[in-house]
Amino acid sequence: MMYITRTITINESEIQCEFIRASGPGGQNVNKVATAVQLRFDAGNSPSLPDDVRNRLIHLAGKRITEGGVLIINARRFRTQEKNRQDAIDRFVELIRRAAERPKLRGKTKPTSASKRRRLDTKRRRGEVKRIRRSAPYSEG
Repeated sequence: MMYITRTITINESEIQCEFIRASGPGGQNVNKVATAVQLRFDAGNSPSLPDDVRNRLIHLAGKRITEGGVLIINARRFRTQEKNRQDAIDRFVELIRRAAERPKLRGKTKPTSASKRRRLDTKRRRGEVKRIRRSAPYSEG
């Protein structure tokens, strides 16, 4: 069991880690050893996640989630499998913790009477300037 928050635990059987060859520099070692880790988690069908957390996770994950609801995290920062595996798990846990946080609801506010007065004064001054700039009608006589 993987403890994410006080209320969310994920069974480790829901997570698949696959070792793949890392791209980028590293010489022969990159070509020989599969040190990069691809972590997969079926967020869309996971019984461990409450619906609100699942929806926020899918939104937060962005491009890292497939159309089928599978979260994919690639870790290739380190040169060893174990460090990359731990890095992928840490990033996965952090992502779910962020999704578990309920966003603060925005409280409705009203403009203060002073700000309303300032706004109306500014509008009045602007109208006055425009009225003064208007050319006076002249009569042909």
